[in-house]
Formats: sequence, C-alpha cells, structure tokens
Amino acid sequence: MDFTSLYNHHEREVFAAVMASAPGYPDIESDPELLADVACVALNRLPPRYIRHQVDYSFYLTERERADIDAAVKEAVASAFRFVESRSALRPKR
Repeated sequence: MDFTSLYNHHEREVFAAVMASAPGYPDIESDPELLADVACVALNRLPPRYIRHQVDYSFYLTERERADIDAAVKEAVASAFRFVESRSALRPKR
C-alpha cells in the first residue's frame, strides 16, 4: 500500500500564510529555520485533517466552515509568529 498521497489539508494553507505574513517579522523572515518553526507551531495548533485529494475535503465544506478554517489558520500563524519571535529573542545571537 502506498500512503504517499496522504497529507494534512492545513499544510498548504499554513505554508502560504507563513510566507505571506513573513515580511511583518523581519527578524524571522530571513531565517528559513525560524520560518519552518513557525509553520510547525501553527500546524500543531490546528486539528489535523488528512486527505488524499483536495476535492475530498473542500467539496464537502460549507462556506461558513471554509471561513472558520481560514480564520483558524490565520490565527494559528499569527500566534506561531509571536511565539517563535518571543523564543528567538531569548536565544543568544550567532
């Protein structure tokens, strides 16, 4: 059995939101490791929704559910940036 077609629906949305929000966090934007940390923190704040095909998930959502998911992704990403920013401020500079 090949499970490589399975993925968390929120991954693509979170990755796009992280990249769109990154310019607002100049200390994080230039560090790929910190951007990956932000994505991990944000994804861990959202319930996983594993699917095989995009249509499997979005076809069955109402407009309200889509709006709720979009808002949850935005909040998770904003919170993750604040968290990583606060933690990275405590680390010694390289």
